[in-house]
Amino acid sequence: MMTIKRFNRMCFLVAALMAAGAVQATEWIVVERGSLVEHLRLDGVIEAVQQSTVSAQTSGTVVELPFDVDDVVDAGVLIARLDDTEQRARLNQARADRDEAESGLDDAERQFDRIESLHERGVATQAEFDNARNALAGARARLSRAEAALAEASEQLDYTRVTAPYSGIVTRRHVELGEAVAPGAPLLSGFSLEELRVVVSIPQQFAELARRERQAEVSLNDGRVLSTGRMTFFPYADPATHTFRLRMELQEPDGTLFPGMLVRVGLPVGERQALLIPESALFRRGELRAVYVLDDQDRPRLRQLRIGSRFDGRLEVLAGLDEGERIAADPLRVFERAARGNQP
Repeated sequence: MMTIKRFNRMCFLVAALMAAGAVQATEWIVVERGSLVEHLRLDGVIEAVQQSTVSAQTSGTVVELPFDVDDVVDAGVLIARLDDTEQRARLNQARADRDEAESGLDDAERQFDRIESLHERGVATQAEFDNARNALAGARARLSRAEAALAEASEQLDYTRVTAPYSGIVTRRHVELGEAVAPGAPLLSGFSLEELRVVVSIPQQFAELARRERQAEVSLNDGRVLSTGRMTFFPYADPATHTFRLRMELQEPDGTLFPGMLVRVGLPVGERQALLIPESALFRRGELRAVYVLDDQDRPRLRQLRIGSRFDGRLEVLAGLDEGERIAADPLRVFERAARGNQP
């Protein structure tokens, strides 16, 4: 019994036999050999250049969490707030200590000026003068310590308000409202989509070639080629897989790429001669891959092919064609004319 696939193929051949009138109206290409660059195909992973976990820098209880997972935040926006009662108390104490140190310094300066005047007139002794000078130096040191403590207390208060270091998306929330945290405790994790890169592991035997040639093509499953920038080769191999990591920056993230996505990475590893045809000359119908070939009587015949690599808009022919044969540049046009010619 004839299968549907075989029946369809015979229909194509019949249509081809009746397409002799299409020969003069169709452009025909001579099949030639050309250089084919062989590529090593690898899976790469997209990752964010800016990805981090924001941690607490002071202790306290979480009292505000404006954002959750998958929320978009802008740089500098409040993303977490801790109870600041303790920090404000320390700040007030530090201000009081600073004011007391300033008052003590004023007293020490007045006392020193008085003793210095008396010492110059020979009324005060050298010991009194030295004591006044030491007291002034001590008052200045106490003020410096008080000012440093005030700056630290002010900084600790600022730490109770946690802001986003860059614009991005929240990927994980590590704490909940009412939870007590200590310095170093993770609060929120996130990444930015403004800067992305591709990371791929290269087998050891191709690592030196890739490092020397510094050429790679990154593409998606739909065939779209991504524009890449600077390459970074890691100077060591993974001891488990014996592969070297290559990192490439993506120049124009368009909002459709996200960290964790798989992409195809092609690395040129060699060059050879192959029988090549334009990709546009291939006739596709279901699983059929064929071209229209002119026979000795200049009649178009549909011939099935076995296709190999694809490169720069050209296809490698593994079987079905010989060098020097002529094929239709636009097979669909030949097919349509043949179909029209077969109509009653």
